[in-house]
Amino acid sequence: MKPVKVGLLGLGTVGGGTAVILKRNAEEIARRAGRGIEVDFIATLDADAAANLGIENVRLTDDAFAVVNDPDIDIVVELIGGYSPAKELVLKAIENGKHVVTANKALIAIHGDEIFAKAQEKGVVVAFEAAIAGGIPIIKALREGLAANRIEWLAGIINGTGNFILTEMRDKGRSFDDVLAEAQELGYAEADPTFDVEGIDAAHKLTILSSIAFGIPLQFDKTYTEGISKITLDDVAYAEELGYRIKHLGVARRTEAGVEQRVHPTLIPKSRLIANVNGVMNAVLVKGDAVGATLYYGAGAGDEATGSAVIADIIDVTRTLTTDPENRVPHLAFQPNELADIPVVSMDEVETAFYLRMTAKDEAGVLAEVTRILGDKNISIEAFIQKQPEHKGDDANIILLTHRVNEGDMNSALEQIEALDVISGDVMRIRVEALS
Repeated sequence: MKPVKVGLLGLGTVGGGTAVILKRNAEEIARRAGRGIEVDFIATLDADAAANLGIENVRLTDDAFAVVNDPDIDIVVELIGGYSPAKELVLKAIENGKHVVTANKALIAIHGDEIFAKAQEKGVVVAFEAAIAGGIPIIKALREGLAANRIEWLAGIINGTGNFILTEMRDKGRSFDDVLAEAQELGYAEADPTFDVEGIDAAHKLTILSSIAFGIPLQFDKTYTEGISKITLDDVAYAEELGYRIKHLGVARRTEAGVEQRVHPTLIPKSRLIANVNGVMNAVLVKGDAVGATLYYGAGAGDEATGSAVIADIIDVTRTLTTDPENRVPHLAFQPNELADIPVVSMDEVETAFYLRMTAKDEAGVLAEVTRILGDKNISIEAFIQKQPEHKGDDANIILLTHRVNEGDMNSALEQIEALDVISGDVMRIRVEALS
């Protein structure tokens, strides 16, 4: 059987890793796929990239559409990233009857429904395992391995940059700005780190995971997104004192009201395995009704880690080339005509516990006034710490841990607390999840 011809769009970190693994493990990959897989055509703006990677006997171009339109290419692998021209290239590949593999989470989260509909119409596959958590096969686990389960919730550390920053703050007592600068030097964070530290990257990924877990359309615009840039060393220390660790989590949960989709800093009990995932590593915890809780852990980025996921998709697509198009694994786990119209709930309706840190005047009655406001909203306190100021007359820190409460009620309470004359500035609040 003739080899499958692959066209690579982009030969950067992930593209390079993909090409190197395909060459190095060609025999093993062919044994798994049932036929050979060859990189035949590469679009790259770096004319020397292929030679530097030892990739030979491959056609090169700086025009990505030349690869997409080439009649000899069976599978187009989009590793350019971003929204455009990635979207146009993927849709053109589908129009030309080519299967697509992509690592582009932003593209899938925003335009996935349109892309999958076009792929369904043309009878081709769009595979995207590498879009989430690097080399961790979380999409395959959710879509296939856990197919017998009704997924109840999932929670993931799905951005390595944020996890690296929080780990360094906790373990070495370094400031957010200091660690972010190092993350940029190490290549973990971009020159503009907004997507990583403000949660946008994680929100793209969570949107996709939620859709696969619950069989709903992709709805990035309804994913609540909050970053880690306001987390201080005090918050990290107080969380430890209370028996928790701060992680930047993506959480998707099925409730009676609908589906929660949210990304935000979260206090997790130190005893939880996911609370001990450190550095740039990723992990996703999934709770199914039959299997219980399962944890998926590994490298969330990197050339060969992500390339591993890209090639797994290429192998899957190669296998489908000889199968019945009507019996393939659906893009979003559920058959296209079976996606449910379950609403994504407003963040005001979400119920969690809270960590609250506020700066207050060091005088009698402050804590009583704060607890009165919380009590009026039926918010009960589980624990509190009051840090006395070093010097008389300075403000004091009050740290409260609440029981679970409706987010809307907490917002109302915080508005009243921040209006008190005895409270300085905004109240810092971090949601708490037991994940039990």
